[in-house]
Amino acid sequence: MSFIYNLGIHLTDTVLKTIAPFNDKIKSGVMGRKNTFSILKKHIKNEDKTLWFHCASLGEYEQGLPVFKKLREHYKTHKIVLSFFSPSGYDIRKNSPIVDVVVYIPIDTQNNAKTFLDIVHPELTIFVKYDIWPNVLNELKRRQLRAILISAAFRKNQSYFKFYGKQLREALFAFEHIFTQNEISKTLLESINYNKVSVSGDTRFDRVISQLEQDNKLDFIETFKGENLCIVAGSTWPEGEKLITNYINTHPLKQVKFIVAPHNIKDNQIKQFQKNLNVESVLYSEKTEDTLKTAQVFIINAIGILSKIYNYADIAYVGGALGHTGLHNTLEPAVFGVPIIIGGNHKAFPEAQQMIDLKGMFAVENQSDFNKILTQLIENSTLRKSSGSKNDQFIKNNKGAVIQILDHLRI
Repeated sequence: MSFIYNLGIHLTDTVLKTIAPFNDKIKSGVMGRKNTFSILKKHIKNEDKTLWFHCASLGEYEQGLPVFKKLREHYKTHKIVLSFFSPSGYDIRKNSPIVDVVVYIPIDTQNNAKTFLDIVHPELTIFVKYDIWPNVLNELKRRQLRAILISAAFRKNQSYFKFYGKQLREALFAFEHIFTQNEISKTLLESINYNKVSVSGDTRFDRVISQLEQDNKLDFIETFKGENLCIVAGSTWPEGEKLITNYINTHPLKQVKFIVAPHNIKDNQIKQFQKNLNVESVLYSEKTEDTLKTAQVFIINAIGILSKIYNYADIAYVGGALGHTGLHNTLEPAVFGVPIIIGGNHKAFPEAQQMIDLKGMFAVENQSDFNKILTQLIENSTLRKSSGSKNDQFIKNNKGAVIQILDHLRI
């Protein structure tokens, strides 16, 4: 099985390099991995004490951030390496203030694993949620280097729990401890005789709660919102934007304003969305005090401010689950105590189902569903406030994962 895995890794590397010229995202990853070792050698010396954090992408980074921050505070003299597989994570967090160097993780060949660890020699390694790299993890284990996995979530149909998943299964045993999000994951790990496991919950709850400790004031949002009800649609995709556009165009509501933050902020797609609206709109990049006051729709063609914008929402819509893309972060609006609307494709996101069961979140399948629930939330302030309060309490009830992880690390 080891031979098959390593053959597959080399083939994957070849395929990625072959198609890179035709795909900007893949090209970024391929070019970035070419520079990984030279970047590390520039920043890490043999005598340095180091920590290594690995995240698949931006979502996992945000998930691990509360733990990363505490470790940064504790290990003040250590150099911290942060690695990503996805360009979206690397591009947005390549200047993260809590680490010393950010790189792409190299393709998981045996030679790459040895070279990476020769340079980094981490005193502690933390992987977040998934993105298991067998050769790297086995090399960590061979060198008797500490590693933990946090906020892990496993499903029965994953390779770890199948007869053909030996390589991945063995890699899990490189972790001295695995902290899972739920009991199901713990039971699955115990079924393969991995017993150094704790149910700590999801560190994302600690992450979003920390948002309340920040200054979330945005003067331009206050100018736009005024005394009106405000609906914030975050991380939207075209299928969700179509529902929003149709609703706005067919429901003339003078006392309701909409903020839409598309996931994709390419100019042509933003302009098309704006063109489809029959009401006055303004782009973030073109805003003035006057246009903010008169526009009914504010389109955020920028990144990095959505979590603060949710602070001004009376109702939130979170994109991703209407089509085939994954549901985006619903905890960010939930922490501000607002009701949330999502699409129906949310099975891989247990927190969404939990909030639906609590009646703080509402799943829709089509325009009719969307119109019905949004109108109810706009017109019924009791329902709106009650639903939002349930989401707020849900977040508070699920915090505490970071404390358990730090306790294991004796910090």
